[in-house]
Amino acid sequence: MNNSATASTARQWTLEIDADRVAWLTFDKPGASANSLSRAAMEELDERLRETEQQRPAGLVIRSGKSGFIAGADVSEFGQVREPSAAVPAIRAAHGVLQRLEDLPFPTVAAINGYCLGGGLELAMACRHRVCADDPKVTLGLPEVMLGIHPGFGGTVRAVQLVGVATAMDLMLTGKNLRPDKALQAGLVDEIVPAGQLRDAAKVLALHPRPRRKAPLSQRVLNLPLVRGFVAGKIESQVRRRARKEHYPAPYAIVDLWRRHGASPRTGYEAEAQSVARLVCTSTSRNLVRVFFLQERLKALGGKELPTGGHVHVVGAGVMGGDIAAWCALRGFTVTLQDRGAEFVQPALDRARAFFEQRSRVPGRAAEQLARLQADVAGLGVDRADVVIEAIYEDAEAKRELYARIEPRLKSGALLATNTSSLMLEPLSERLAVPGRLVGLHFFNPVAQMPLVEVIESAATEPQARAAALAFTRAIDKLPLPCRSAPGFLVNRVLMPYMTEAMLAAGAGVPLATIDEVAVKFGMPMGPIELADIVGLDVCLHVGRILSAAFGGPAPDAVAPLVAAGKLGRKTGQGLYEWRDGKAVKPPVDPSVRAPDDLEDRLMLAMVNEAMAVLREGVVADEDLIDAGVIFGSGFAPFRGGPLRYARERGVGDVVARLEALAVKHGERFRPDPGWSGFGGPGAP
Repeated sequence: MNNSATASTARQWTLEIDADRVAWLTFDKPGASANSLSRAAMEELDERLRETEQQRPAGLVIRSGKSGFIAGADVSEFGQVREPSAAVPAIRAAHGVLQRLEDLPFPTVAAINGYCLGGGLELAMACRHRVCADDPKVTLGLPEVMLGIHPGFGGTVRAVQLVGVATAMDLMLTGKNLRPDKALQAGLVDEIVPAGQLRDAAKVLALHPRPRRKAPLSQRVLNLPLVRGFVAGKIESQVRRRARKEHYPAPYAIVDLWRRHGASPRTGYEAEAQSVARLVCTSTSRNLVRVFFLQERLKALGGKELPTGGHVHVVGAGVMGGDIAAWCALRGFTVTLQDRGAEFVQPALDRARAFFEQRSRVPGRAAEQLARLQADVAGLGVDRADVVIEAIYEDAEAKRELYARIEPRLKSGALLATNTSSLMLEPLSERLAVPGRLVGLHFFNPVAQMPLVEVIESAATEPQARAAALAFTRAIDKLPLPCRSAPGFLVNRVLMPYMTEAMLAAGAGVPLATIDEVAVKFGMPMGPIELADIVGLDVCLHVGRILSAAFGGPAPDAVAPLVAAGKLGRKTGQGLYEWRDGKAVKPPVDPSVRAPDDLEDRLMLAMVNEAMAVLREGVVADEDLIDAGVIFGSGFAPFRGGPLRYARERGVGDVVARLEALAVKHGERFRPDPGWSGFGGPGAP
């Protein structure tokens, strides 16, 4: 800024006007790592816009003082809303602020660096122009549907006006983010420039504005009333294939708003306010907001100082070991992959190459990632590795023998981790010279899609090893869940009664597809039969028998003949289902065959009751972490908030009574866990 600039400061927004009469409005929320649009921030923005209008600058640039533009609305304020009528005035006030921005009598430009999400993008769309940095950290999107709502700062109107129906609906209904090149292609931004030129480019647009961008004519035709109803029906049918209205009402509300109002400013903003106010008060939204904060809590467990590189050595190039190695290379680590011979490592390298090429958006990036992953049959990488991950088969003695060869070669401070899915650490570490350096890093299959890693510690685990394991998990962009060493840890222990109950129902004659449909109707992403095939029937049988021996209850022995025949599920192309191109071939559900009336409770309460047992035993520290682990590790219906939150919302008394009734009818496996006593009354918050 020039010495002759005038300035006024505010707590969150700072206004400066330079010598060329360009106003610079900078958002920099004190004490926060990211900018978010709280009610106070919007009120202050309104004041600064009034002040700017009085100054009559040549143009206005809105920018961020942080590494990202604006992350969205302040999600912490959502929980303060108790009734829809209380939310509408605040939403309409936000509409008024952004309408003031849109109506300013001089050019306005949003200079976008880093993330520009939700309310941040809605603010940017109220500007005449948007220019963003050509940086892989830049993402633009409207992810409100992930919180059970839809854009509420005018986005349901402005997005359609700016980029057209198809792109706007895709952004709002999926919550996906766009990188700069895709945002430019979609018409969401006017220009992409190198990060170092962002300020200059924004100033040029402010001083030399272009015509305001509008959606292409072909898209505006879709907005005509006679066309709109037909197109809306098509979109809604696509939504129905992905989400049930009773589970996730927000995407249906998005389509309905457009069907009725066609992105008209005259009626659309008021309708948007009424709609989002209703949605934010639903149990779906409240639970999805809770899941958002649970995810943030898991992220924070990694600590503030995360490793940014280093050497990872993986022993075992099977599906899990190979995919763990590929993921670590993707996230910037140098990785060596060891197995008995090159013929066992090569298939993992081939999968990694295909994986990198599929994900790469930048020319040459896949080759860089593959170069970080090397075959190492001799295991020479052990000596220089910062993290050694053992991912061999589930045999305690084989693991102990491997550690005996590895431990003397580990460098000081190196982390030794096992990817065991069910074995306790104490027997595995009993021959180690330093048993406290062993931790569990339990990844889930498929590694690239499952965000959770259970970080297992025994009583002997050293604090620095635990901290290093949590930090490493975050450094590879996974969510760490601390667990105490116990059979099955959290996720497999909670899933096994659910999947075993499905096997028992199948043995009683309930069709497999019907069992899966009951679980999906509850809100699970897939049913327990399909899940067992994906996990691997051999893994299910092995883990199930371990847990049955440890805690009693039935094991999934019904799959033993399939395992003996080599029919292990998706990985062999045949299991409980046949698999083609990675998808289960299911017979259609016969509508004449009714599932038993109690099957949903048999499946879901088996899982819920086991989650309580995990809490009572202290395997995981608290209720929130258990819910987080089961959601991110198994896909438990997010809109229900986790198994223990589901029990609270259903009513603990009702859950206990139902378990007792199931125990009378089906056996002691349903006996309510003692932990329910004192957990909270029906509907406890």
